[in-house]
Amino acid sequence: MMFKPLTFGNPGYLYLLLVIPLLVAWYFYRRKKQTADLQISTSEGFAQVGRNLKFYVYHGLYVLRLLAIALLIIALARPQTSLSRQDISVEGIDLVIALDVSGSMLAMDFKPDRLEAAKDLAIEFIDGRPNDRIGLVIFSGETFTQCPLTTDHAVLKNLFRDIHSGMIDDGTALGDGLATAVNRLRGSKAISKVIILLTDGNNNMGALDPRSAAEIAKLYGIRIYTIGIGTMGQAPYPVQTPFGMQTQMMKVEIDEPLLMEIAKGTDGKYFRATNNAKLRAIYQEIDKMEKSKIDVTEFRKKKEEFLPIVLLAFIFIGLEMLLRYLYLKNIP
Repeated sequence: MMFKPLTFGNPGYLYLLLVIPLLVAWYFYRRKKQTADLQISTSEGFAQVGRNLKFYVYHGLYVLRLLAIALLIIALARPQTSLSRQDISVEGIDLVIALDVSGSMLAMDFKPDRLEAAKDLAIEFIDGRPNDRIGLVIFSGETFTQCPLTTDHAVLKNLFRDIHSGMIDDGTALGDGLATAVNRLRGSKAISKVIILLTDGNNNMGALDPRSAAEIAKLYGIRIYTIGIGTMGQAPYPVQTPFGMQTQMMKVEIDEPLLMEIAKGTDGKYFRATNNAKLRAIYQEIDKMEKSKIDVTEFRKKKEEFLPIVLLAFIFIGLEMLLRYLYLKNIP
């Protein structure tokens, strides 16, 4: 990377430098007026008298002052440097996570439950992909975009943490959730467009069939990874009873054939997560598979360079004062 030439944040102040030649002219004019005249018949007696060091130092004091003034004017103009732009290749994709937030995601076959485990491990996944634009869609009986595609992963992770079951009507509108995620990606110009669909149930609500949503995704070149989350057999669910919240064992029902079909039709892959460790491994596998190099132009922020100039100006002022009041001091 190369530094660009020096630029100025307030270049108008540089016009003040025009005062420097005026100060030089005024100095010589004033010296001429202050010099006493002495009439003598001849100057031959002074021909061998040289100018000592103090003569040059005396006039050098004004040079130091002018330099200090010029440097302070330049500092007011805010000199800046910046690195030149650089074309680089980074690994990055556009990706939307479509997360089921239905009541069944509160099952406790994951720790502390399916929804919290899915959130925590998704945040880990996001941390490992700093160059991606990532969005978040949530669905249950209905669907909405929790976060559009963004590279501001801090905001995205905060929105992930805000998710809880009951935010929207219960149910599993798998097709609508998938369609909303596709809509987030259809205008993307990224080389690779991916949806990670995570659910623990069957499609039982919504206006759009999941297969139709998958066909639309395929038309836009979007690859879908589907994850069925839930243990095999039965899982403990929290159930509200007249005696308070109690845990009951209920059958785990995931439409695996449908999730496999969606993934296969879009050149994706289906995974089954039966515990926290398995879900983490699935995210890690997707992370390894989805590495696409894209060309981006990198810019650097400008760096203010006034401080060294101000320090040098004060050094000149201090040097002038030392010479004037110590070296050139007159003893009565």
